[in-house]
Amino acid sequence: MQTIPLAELSIVFIPTIFLLAIMFHWRLKPWVGLYANARMLLQLLLVGYFLTYVFETTQPLVIVALVILMIAISSWIALRSFEEHKPYLIVLISIGGPGLILLGVVTQLVLELPRWFEPNMVVPIAGMIFANSMNTVSLAAERFESEFKRGESYISARKTALDAALIPQINSLFAVGLVALPGMMTGQILSGVDPIVAVRYQIMVMWMIFGSGGIAAVIYLVLRVQMVKRSDN
Repeated sequence: MQTIPLAELSIVFIPTIFLLAIMFHWRLKPWVGLYANARMLLQLLLVGYFLTYVFETTQPLVIVALVILMIAISSWIALRSFEEHKPYLIVLISIGGPGLILLGVVTQLVLELPRWFEPNMVVPIAGMIFANSMNTVSLAAERFESEFKRGESYISARKTALDAALIPQINSLFAVGLVALPGMMTGQILSGVDPIVAVRYQIMVMWMIFGSGGIAAVIYLVLRVQMVKRSDN
């Protein structure tokens, strides 16, 4: 694949500038969007250099430490939807538990990696799993707290929260192949991989993120309800 020149790459930023201007005009904290874009740029530049080292490592402890760091950071970011009490441990268990299990299933049983810690496979797959679980748990948490504060029962709030958290996941399943070609599949096709092979990988990814994200939300909601019940007693 060709390297994108910086001048051409900057063209894609024009719609972002337009959106930030609208946010400023509508008084929607445009500096948050600007900060997020600047942080994204810095993070991706740093991770590009970092992954060059990681993908060449022969030390499994490096990969283990990186996966643990992914879980810790994604759990912390998921807490953004909390205004008051921030149950970090519950979020950590919800994201890390099913995510680690599914990561092991995919890398060891489905892909059957030659090395169990194969960096160029484990790291991207772990990133997809934990980032998706982070978003799903965050949506579930925000909706649960909102419904519970409105006076809904534990069961009703939990049901509504899970339903809302799964909307993006289910929409992605409906849209894939018809409305959108996901990033992994597109990247493989652009790099010359047979489309049928790319499709199989994308099916794996879709099941992987739907299962991990949904189960993470379920675990969070179950543990959160138990916490609320204990605080009421």
